[in-house]
Amino acid sequence: MSKPQVLITMKHVPEIAISLLRERFDVKICDSLIHASRTEILKEIPGKFAIFCNPSDKIDEELIKTAGPSLKVVGTMSVGYDHVDLTAMKKYGIRLGYTPDVLTETVAETTIGLLISTTRRFFEANHALKTGGWKNVTPTWMCGRGIRNSVVGIVGCGNIGTSIAKKLKTFEISQLLYTSRTEKPAVKELGGKMVTVDELVEQSDFIIISIALTEDTKFIINKERIAKMKSHAVLVNIGRGGLIDQDALIEALKKNKIGGAGLDVMTPEPLPLDSPLIKMNNVVLLPHIGSATIETRTEMAVIVSKNIIAVLDNTAMPNEVQF
Repeated sequence: MSKPQVLITMKHVPEIAISLLRERFDVKICDSLIHASRTEILKEIPGKFAIFCNPSDKIDEELIKTAGPSLKVVGTMSVGYDHVDLTAMKKYGIRLGYTPDVLTETVAETTIGLLISTTRRFFEANHALKTGGWKNVTPTWMCGRGIRNSVVGIVGCGNIGTSIAKKLKTFEISQLLYTSRTEKPAVKELGGKMVTVDELVEQSDFIIISIALTEDTKFIINKERIAKMKSHAVLVNIGRGGLIDQDALIEALKKNKIGGAGLDVMTPEPLPLDSPLIKMNNVVLLPHIGSATIETRTEMAVIVSKNIIAVLDNTAMPNEVQF
């Protein structure tokens, strides 16, 4: 009897995760050098039991219908699942596995690094050093703003936001603000104060976006809220690009309405090389590497495989999205 089939949409998935799947499935890895195109995925998906994907893969009704009735599970190597059409998944009875919690500390570490790099102008200073700008400097040359004694606001205080808050307290900040659907006891113990988004953007020196992208949170940082920010405010986004009205952000940065931005996520991804963001000195950009440690990515891949195997065995997934 032939085994059910799994489609993996990307190259270089940790071998331990692939080995787990090969014990129970015929595994097809897309032929593209790094990551499969939409065209290739649609070509390969018919007849598959599962698809092993990541946030750059759009899982919609077209893909589900192309796969046919054999498709029982989507396993995404991410904590976010805004790339998955949950209405279509529910309509066709397909289960969704994801990878929460495992990347919490790694993303929180990236956030702190991105915040420091942006406010202390590390990338700008490094460029000056490499291009001959380091000469005849003044006392204020390449000065940024310190985090100590500042007001920091975290928009979205789930597991990642809470970890960020814990790390920020070691910087002796003056006040910690956060938004959440409900009060977070762990953050309250740190001295955190739950406020509205508008209060947060008005009062914070540093604003960190770590909320999930949904229809309700799209453009949660819009033109009006950017206008309310302090002129020296630094905005850091490690959630999803769609959380910020990027055109409004670019306009504010061009006019020096805010101090700067540190972005691990943006719209679209990859960011076009002609994007104004790339040319700005007051912006630090990372290519969506928040969870990019070997240990974390390996664990994420293994969880995806275990989620898929659980559906084959008709058992509870280690991590399933309920909808």
